[in-house]
Amino acid sequence: MLSKQWKALWNPEMYHGWGKSKNYFEGWYCKMLDAKEEHALAVILGISYGENGDDHAFIQVLDGKFGKSEYHRFPVEAFKPAEDKFEVWLGTNFFSADKIILDLKDLKGTVLQKGITPWPKTWKAPGIMGWYSFVPFMECYHGVVSLHHTLEGELIYRGKAISMDGGIGYMEKDWGTSFPNSWIWMQTNHFEQEHICLMASVARIPWLGSSFIGFIAGILVDGKVHRFATYTGAKQLKTMVTDDAVEIILGNKKDRLHIKAKKGIVGELIFPISGQMTGKLNESIDATVEVELIKDNKLIFKGKGRNMGLEIGGNYEELVL
Repeated sequence: MLSKQWKALWNPEMYHGWGKSKNYFEGWYCKMLDAKEEHALAVILGISYGENGDDHAFIQVLDGKFGKSEYHRFPVEAFKPAEDKFEVWLGTNFFSADKIILDLKDLKGTVLQKGITPWPKTWKAPGIMGWYSFVPFMECYHGVVSLHHTLEGELIYRGKAISMDGGIGYMEKDWGTSFPNSWIWMQTNHFEQEHICLMASVARIPWLGSSFIGFIAGILVDGKVHRFATYTGAKQLKTMVTDDAVEIILGNKKDRLHIKAKKGIVGELIFPISGQMTGKLNESIDATVEVELIKDNKLIFKGKGRNMGLEIGGNYEELVL
């Protein structure tokens, strides 16, 4: 058991829940858009162990173009993760960094994920959470499986064949006991320039009887991930939420990441509270965004993005600065 937990610590994409049977969740978020950007799907694989029963595995599907979602329940026994790598079978469905096989009522097919771009690792920071990855009492841990990859294959969605050849994907995951009390999350791979990926999250983090506002952001430009996070010494300079927009500024005197997003069509997803899938949130996959990246007082990137995933969850007012 310890060897599997140790290996997972250094490989965030792997299953972490060995030995867990109560007050625990784990989920992988897979975002897929076809080359024509006519179809935007988020497919979420997960396992839920609650405090009072209702243990189950699940696959959620969000159709970002129409705001429709589906929740598919499976018995815990159908959830079969590999011990030494990221591979998970859930019944006849399969998830890995390189391939997804879906066998649901209204969504079937195989999609290959090519050119996986993982979050950079070091011995001090095995994943996107930096040294917080080693803290044993975090409420929620986060990992990025791939910032950017291309897709191949075909899906049959509600009876219609969709070619995913040349499409673009993103994959991340969460595990722990609960989602934060409040959070803002956003992600997109679709800018005027190719091979750009933005991911950013701001949340209220419980810490030793108190809490703080923590954040993680990364933007992939020209093959390099520029990081802005609580553990890198960056500061939350501004967070604003209105009825139709979100603005976040992170950085310091020399470096700054400025994000201005506009909300889109939303669909309802279920999220974990004390391991049980009882929370409800709204997510869009067609939000838009304007981004400006400054490093060493020089403009590195400025662009407009589309097909952005955007969540604003819980008591988000406490994140406003």
